[in-house]
Amino acid sequence: MSTLHTVNKSPFERSNLDACLGRALAGDMILLMEDGVVAAIKGTAVSGRVEDAAKQFRVYVLGPDLAARGFDPGAVVSGVQVADYGTFVDLAAEARTVNAWL
Repeated sequence: MSTLHTVNKSPFERSNLDACLGRALAGDMILLMEDGVVAAIKGTAVSGRVEDAAKQFRVYVLGPDLAARGFDPGAVVSGVQVADYGTFVDLAAEARTVNAWL
């Protein structure tokens, strides 16, 4: 079983995304939520790292948090899946552990 990593802080304010990417293992899942959703937006300084991560891990971004911050799901980098709350619950249930990167 894999670990679900949740990242809720902007990569422009904290280094928790980089810490997560450095510790995640093959088969793990990463969910960008709250202010962490900005990492999934195309054309930012971190979008390339997130796109690369999506080639190694299952990467998701929480759709309601995108909407709450005024982002269109069409602006999400390639390989990142937009998830709803039901998907979040399913991922947490599937995971062996959930690691919140605060």
